[in-house]
Amino acid sequence: MRLTRVFTVLATMVAITAMAYTAKAAPTYVGVNQCKMCHMKQYNVWKDTAHAKAFDALKPADQAKPECIKCHITGDNKELKGVQCEACHGAGSEYKSFAVMKNVKEAEAKGLVPKPVNVCVKCHNKNSPNFKGFDFNTAWPKIKHGL
Repeated sequence: MRLTRVFTVLATMVAITAMAYTAKAAPTYVGVNQCKMCHMKQYNVWKDTAHAKAFDALKPADQAKPECIKCHITGDNKELKGVQCEACHGAGSEYKSFAVMKNVKEAEAKGLVPKPVNVCVKCHNKNSPNFKGFDFNTAWPKIKHGL
């Protein structure tokens, strides 16, 4: 009986340790300054768009409201003001390195969203107080920033 308890405790400890080593942290947002190191052309297009100025476009009172800022910051990070690269292309901590980015399939496997067509409607929808309709094909040329 005692041996069974010891075995059960040891097996539980091994299982917990194994889960801790295999559990992977969620990717994190690195911010536009990290992206622009390799993507200056895209950054130069973005910096003059409404997306870049999205947070500043909010009234000061609205900058504190979660329902407003969710579409005016990147991720849940108030330090990443504006609709930065990763708001559309996914949190970049896992795909940001040149070694990963030079292989599109690997970058996608690590979280890169290369063509974020369906991402736009998460904010450009009827829940937005300024919604005037949204058509990706009409909107894309205004922010197009290919590689």
